[in-house]
Amino acid sequence: MEEFHKVRRLPPYVFEQVNRLKAAARARGADIIDLGMGNPDLPTPKAIVDKLCEVVRDPRTHRYSSSRGIPGLRKAQANYYARRFGVKLDPDTQVVATLGSKEGFANMAQAITAPGDVVLCPDPTYPIHAFGFIMSGGVIRSMQVEPNDDFIPALERGVRHSIPKPLALILNYPSNPTALVASLDFYKDVVAFAKKNDIIILSDLAYSEIYFDGNPPPSVLEVPGAMDCTVEFTSMSKTFSMPGWRMGFAVGNERLISALTRVKSYLDYGAFTPIQVAATAALNGDGSDIAEVREVYHKRRDVMVDAFTRAGWPIPAPAASMFAWAPIPEKYRHLGSLEFSKLLIEHADVAVAPGVGFGEHGDDFVRVALVENEHRIRQAARNIKRFLSMDAAQFQNVVPLSAHR
Repeated sequence: MEEFHKVRRLPPYVFEQVNRLKAAARARGADIIDLGMGNPDLPTPKAIVDKLCEVVRDPRTHRYSSSRGIPGLRKAQANYYARRFGVKLDPDTQVVATLGSKEGFANMAQAITAPGDVVLCPDPTYPIHAFGFIMSGGVIRSMQVEPNDDFIPALERGVRHSIPKPLALILNYPSNPTALVASLDFYKDVVAFAKKNDIIILSDLAYSEIYFDGNPPPSVLEVPGAMDCTVEFTSMSKTFSMPGWRMGFAVGNERLISALTRVKSYLDYGAFTPIQVAATAALNGDGSDIAEVREVYHKRRDVMVDAFTRAGWPIPAPAASMFAWAPIPEKYRHLGSLEFSKLLIEHADVAVAPGVGFGEHGDDFVRVALVENEHRIRQAARNIKRFLSMDAAQFQNVVPLSAHR
């Protein structure tokens, strides 16, 4: 039978090929060190779990919750923005709780996109940034550019050559997968351009609290006037090691938040109330949990950069996020990121995420996640050193991705 329209618009899920290889290797007894999926391995802090257990014993919390988030949770998120960024938010009109930032992004796309609307999107980027809009009938204009002096000229080209004029611009700093960080001056220029051209800004700030240089990444909402055209998405998954809890937020422009809230009201009843209460307690905490998580990732980053470099694979040290964006070693670069990732599983027992899964311009890279402890990261480096010492010519079954086209 013919595939459904929306399914046809989606590309093959690159990561699934890696996942199948991982599963097959583990079935054979291989000890795969998984640095692929950005799935935090750290336990949720005890105080947050204790609050969940306390609240879940009250049967009144077992009923349907609020799709937009309970009032205390929205107020806690507003207070977090005030403390962290100096941004004032109205919890009743400018904050909505989401089932993680991914769900928030996808439903915002549903809320604002008409068929054929053009959205400016980085390449490489986290897949939902593009495919949330593609599934909603939008058209993506990719931008291969970093947050530097080339960004505004790229935006100008995007506006000049897009018909119709772009509806929205997606930002993601600290970036997944590239780990690039944007400055407040950069955001000022982008906001000025967006307001001049009547473009919505959608900012993914999921990694705001995982930084390593002592310079906390800013929020675009710190820019005066940004609230007129911007919604920002955050997540508790990484900040508080709560990935399976599915708790995030969208904050910003009242009209956009209202549209997202209305769409969500038809689709879900919000997160389980005890989860929302526990999340409220986390946001109202003293910040020590966040600092501990940040320090763990900092140590892992340093170990990874040192160990992989010693193994013969130099990797730039990321300034933020829980990822490193690693250029494929020169002698394997012609294979592309998917085939190189397969080789690492088969011959080094190490899994990484192929860069092509984040966009065509990511194919010379792989994403390495800091989701294993320091001992396992060092073991991965030893495995990779052994792999890199092998003769590449012996890998007879590897076919460059370009050969399939």
